[in-house]
Amino acid sequence: MSGNSVFRHQHSGVLSIAAVEAPHVVTSEWIDEQLAETYQRNGLRSGLLAGLAGIEERRWWNTDISFADAAAMAGKAAIERAGIDSSEIGVLISTSVCKEHLEPSIACSVHHQLGLSSACLNFDIGNACLGFVNAMHVAGTMLDAGTVKYALIVDGEGSRYTQEATLNRLRSPDSTAGDVFAEFASLTLGSGAAAMVMARSDRHKEVHKFVGGVTRAATQHNSLCVGSLDRMTTDTHGLLVAGLDLAADAWADAADDFNWSQGLDWYIVHQVSKVHTTMLCDRLGINSTKVPLTFPQYGNVGPAAIPITLAKVQDDIQPGQRVLCMGIGSGLNTSLTEILW
Repeated sequence: MSGNSVFRHQHSGVLSIAAVEAPHVVTSEWIDEQLAETYQRNGLRSGLLAGLAGIEERRWWNTDISFADAAAMAGKAAIERAGIDSSEIGVLISTSVCKEHLEPSIACSVHHQLGLSSACLNFDIGNACLGFVNAMHVAGTMLDAGTVKYALIVDGEGSRYTQEATLNRLRSPDSTAGDVFAEFASLTLGSGAAAMVMARSDRHKEVHKFVGGVTRAATQHNSLCVGSLDRMTTDTHGLLVAGLDLAADAWADAADDFNWSQGLDWYIVHQVSKVHTTMLCDRLGINSTKVPLTFPQYGNVGPAAIPITLAKVQDDIQPGQRVLCMGIGSGLNTSLTEILW
């Protein structure tokens, strides 16, 4: 019996996708310079972020830009690219992990900034780095049911505060090598925003059809990566092993419902690191030349990573090609979702 949850869609698809870059480039070399004394005191070598994780740089927003502001900028760009009347958007879903407060939702602020209709349902979905892919499934279900004409998914992430706080802690004269490795993941994060407009395929023949996919949970690993606004602590090795096992189990059971093992044209994977991507491709037998990478320039932008990567390559994807979005989020949960371009 399959351990996956399987879903299929009939009438929904991607009408547009857009990404917005944060303006300030922060190099891994600069971060190494900030931690030079800590590295030297603890016998650590610099260059781990670039050499091990493969992350050369990441972005920061201006301090006056909120996470909702970033999400709204991406939403505006996606609406303009879709060429639709925003008053017809029936649901807005924000998947931002980063939040300045517990309530109200990020979606409320984005809804207001975009001037959406009072009839537009708006709410947040929070599921770590998997949130955006989960929202695609929820929006696709609503579109299939005919309850909305258009769905807008937005995500705005920012790593500036987290990384400034992390650097301050790690520069402490009593910080240890263990502290550095425990908070290493915080330094791999990045800032950015993305948004997607989804529509029914019977209203827009040009939509990229949302085929369906699978989800799978392994929540016994819910303590391997725990994040807050000022830090992220991880069991890096444990998270890597458990994440790869979960992806492999989902991939194997998906063979009963989808012919992915025969090969697809594009694999849009969650952008974590060089080690993670290489081991994922090896484990699943994926051709790494079909896996576009954005983490070297942007770091891990959480749930925005997959849509940012898809937005970057969308003009290179040819009609009829098959695209698999491969998300995973702390907890652990994974979702593999196919789009027919």
